[in-house]
Amino acid sequence: MTYTIQLLKGGTDNCYLVTDGTNALLVDTSSGESREMVMDACSKYDLKLVVLTHPHFDHAENAAAISEKFGVPVAYHRADDGIFDSYDSQPLRSYGLVGFVILQMSLKVLRETKVERPANCVFVAEGDTLADYGFPDVKVIELPGHTAGSIGLLVQDHSLIAGDALDNWIAPGMGHLYADLGAMKSTYAKIRALGPRTIYYGHGKPTVQK
Repeated sequence: MTYTIQLLKGGTDNCYLVTDGTNALLVDTSSGESREMVMDACSKYDLKLVVLTHPHFDHAENAAAISEKFGVPVAYHRADDGIFDSYDSQPLRSYGLVGFVILQMSLKVLRETKVERPANCVFVAEGDTLADYGFPDVKVIELPGHTAGSIGLLVQDHSLIAGDALDNWIAPGMGHLYADLGAMKSTYAKIRALGPRTIYYGHGKPTVQK
């Protein structure tokens, strides 16, 4: 069976529906102003699971509401659990002019937006498949650096949903914001070593990695 990946465009952020035509996974949930749009897209499928690449507001603000509405769990990495309590548990830094501008534009809302921890949570880690939710050919990959617990999803042999480990604000490359620069660089090398595939970013249009 072949899965398709549907991009749902929020403000400056993306979330994704991975679907087999009937069932779906939602990867990230966008920020609050996009809630109805995301819920409407989810309602067209039998939603099985929400996956958060990390719990920053622009990826996770709608997670608790979507989990409750559709009666599905929310999966993320245990290392990021503290971000629900405080953004400052893993404060971000930036590199380059683009990163500086993005961080300055984001910092106030990152600190002030309280992201509700979903009531129904499951922790996932490197190598876990989502077979229990009907997607055996979707696998979790750990992509630390932006946050300690940042993850992505390898979708069959053709795609990577990368969250903010990479971005395509101006051009595709390593994400501009990081909690740990060394880990971010290692993650970038890890993704490059995966070889050709379509990359789906948390911010920016998908591209093909050659």
